[in-house]
Amino acid sequence: MRVGILTGGGDVPGLNPCIKAVVDDLIDCGHEVVGIRRGWAGLLHYNPDSFPEQPEWIRPLSKLDVRTIDRTGGTFLHTSRTNPVSVKLKKAPAFLSDPTPEADPDEPRDFTAHVLKVIERLRLDSLVVIGGDDTLSYAVRMHKEGVPVVAIPKTMDNDVFGTDYCIGFSTAITRSVDFITNLRTPAGSHERIAVVELFGRNSGETSLITAYLANVDRAVISEVPFDINKLAGFMVKDKAANPSGYSIMTISEGAQLIGGGVVERGEADAYGHRKLGGIGMIVGEMIKEITGQDVIVQQLAYLMRGGAPDSLDRMVALSFGHLAAQMLLRGETGIMVAIHKGIYGTTPLSDVGTGTKRVDVSEFYDPDQYKPVIRHVLDKPMFLY
Repeated sequence: MRVGILTGGGDVPGLNPCIKAVVDDLIDCGHEVVGIRRGWAGLLHYNPDSFPEQPEWIRPLSKLDVRTIDRTGGTFLHTSRTNPVSVKLKKAPAFLSDPTPEADPDEPRDFTAHVLKVIERLRLDSLVVIGGDDTLSYAVRMHKEGVPVVAIPKTMDNDVFGTDYCIGFSTAITRSVDFITNLRTPAGSHERIAVVELFGRNSGETSLITAYLANVDRAVISEVPFDINKLAGFMVKDKAANPSGYSIMTISEGAQLIGGGVVERGEADAYGHRKLGGIGMIVGEMIKEITGQDVIVQQLAYLMRGGAPDSLDRMVALSFGHLAAQMLLRGETGIMVAIHKGIYGTTPLSDVGTGTKRVDVSEFYDPDQYKPVIRHVLDKPMFLY
């Protein structure tokens, strides 16, 4: 076989160990692996009618190439949020541009036919696609077009439907808990209220689990709109009850005030998403205005996804990579590797995107007190999914 591998969407710790596991296993069994750089952009920008190697988009991978990549975070193949189904003409490669004078440069075009031509030109027998909902949605399209695909879920939000766990989640939580522990020093020294904004567009699991593990006072999640006056009252009460004179809360970047909307900015990307971020600052300013108390606002953002993976993400990344390679060697494609109730397995790729994975508010959250409430642990998986 000749297998292409790519990473798409936001980077997370664990991608490189996963890539290495796939490459090593396939090469040990006598197969070739081709690295597709910058996610789906690699196949979009590769010119099948140009004979040079085009290493900026496509590169063959050897065991030597991936020998040490597992020691670092991020993805050495690089990534992008390219969606070949929706590419504005002004952002398409020159060789795919429309020379028609009346062509609208902002008109999105579907370049799937070109991607299929590139896959044929590169003689790729199958694809290993590592990504979140958006990246995997195009993997589903490739599957429907007849391309053999094995998908691997990753996202620090842990919200890919069809698996209990996604690469990157544990490290994001570990980083967040560590930063909050450190933030207690200035919050306590200055006797302030601290608001910590975490990633989480539609799922509040990062805010919920971080709050649970770091034992913060309150947690606001994407799934439950919140009352700012009630929240401000809680934070003042928590601060007064703390002998060190401070209180801390977490908030998902996708959280919404009651009657408000998600805080977004900028132009929508190829998957229809605008950038999130800023709800923490808004909440901090509102709490200060309502209570008169000094507030620290800390947006962790990219710090959550920086650096090498923790032990759990390294374990899952390696295992997902080995499992993906095993599925290819068995001729089983059109699937996503997954974890269900702590057990490694697979799920049909066609199921990705057919449902949503969100916090079970009734089981794990008190929407009146804005607190994680773990009512049952017996028989629950490790991360309480």
